[in-house]
Amino acid sequence: MNNFTFYNPVRVHFGKGQVTNLKEELKDYNKILVTYGGGSIKKNGVYDDVMENLKGKEVFELSGITPNPRTDKVYEGIKICKENDIDFILAVGGGSTLDCSKAIAMGAKTDEDFWDYFFEEKNKPIDAIKLGTVITMAGTGSEMDGSCVISNIERKKKYGYGHRLLYPVFSIIDPTYTYSLPKYQLISGTCDMFSHIMEEYFSEPDYENTTDNISESLMKTVIDSIRVALKNPEDYQARSNLMWASTLAINGLTATGKSSDWLSHKLEHTLSAYFDVTHGMGLAVVHPNYLKFVYKNHLEKFRSFAINVWNIDPEEKTDEELALESIVALQNFFKEIGAPTTLRELDIPKDKIKEMAENTAAYKTSYSDLSTSDIETIYNNAY
Repeated sequence: MNNFTFYNPVRVHFGKGQVTNLKEELKDYNKILVTYGGGSIKKNGVYDDVMENLKGKEVFELSGITPNPRTDKVYEGIKICKENDIDFILAVGGGSTLDCSKAIAMGAKTDEDFWDYFFEEKNKPIDAIKLGTVITMAGTGSEMDGSCVISNIERKKKYGYGHRLLYPVFSIIDPTYTYSLPKYQLISGTCDMFSHIMEEYFSEPDYENTTDNISESLMKTVIDSIRVALKNPEDYQARSNLMWASTLAINGLTATGKSSDWLSHKLEHTLSAYFDVTHGMGLAVVHPNYLKFVYKNHLEKFRSFAINVWNIDPEEKTDEELALESIVALQNFFKEIGAPTTLRELDIPKDKIKEMAENTAAYKTSYSDLSTSDIETIYNNAY
């Protein structure tokens, strides 16, 4: 394994009824901005649970945060924070709400334009408003990392940004809060977390190591648990496994000693920036096709993927055959749970592929060094 430094300061309260920890966590804060999405938390009771534990605080609200959170909501949140001297942001919802809140948290502490200053110029924040989350969806894993992804629809860009100041102080993870989640979001979140694991797993070193063994176990857990959750949305164990797997997939654990990749995410971010594609669904399409493009130089890792994750019998099969079977198994899994596997299913016009390839910011990884032509090929293969 490569040398590494592991750091994660987030305090996690996991399980039923953990929302009551809000009182203790927020005892030193007075002006709270509560951020959330389209209002589902008011229908499923999460909003009432949160507000019950915020009594005595001065509460402000920012609603309407969408999947693929956009710059307009970040600007709106920054304005609220500056005008009301907000001292804590509480994100209630999924990863999109939390990502938007992280951007607000650092944007509210500068007079610069948050998008240009942080996402384009990559300047570092000198301060950020403290934040925490009551997470209601398994997928992005933002509840235990220091990064966020924001879409700038006008510029057709979707960028990520990370800094230690963006780690939540705490995250409350109650699996029962995911029971009422629409099936589409359950599937998308599952594809997202699975892709997160693979972004680290399919990177050097390829030889067997502790970190990849953890990743293989997480992938098997996701496969088994989503099948149960789709049949019985209120199966507590399945929901618990998915939520914790989602968190562990991107909290730094599966990156320890690995070089990491994240090219599939770059490929998907272009789809979202152009056509507002749901992130997990886009990953279900592009990630297997990226793996098809790079597998030949990393047969050892794909052999492990085939045998240890998909239980493919290696008897009388070459490593290349095992590799190809493992990628087919991955695509079949996504298809089985209801995710798309082609760009056509996402209603992306083929005549936009060349332009999208030209506007995808690729970089060299331990598995690839993609040219614009390579990216175009991957998109075409995915069509």
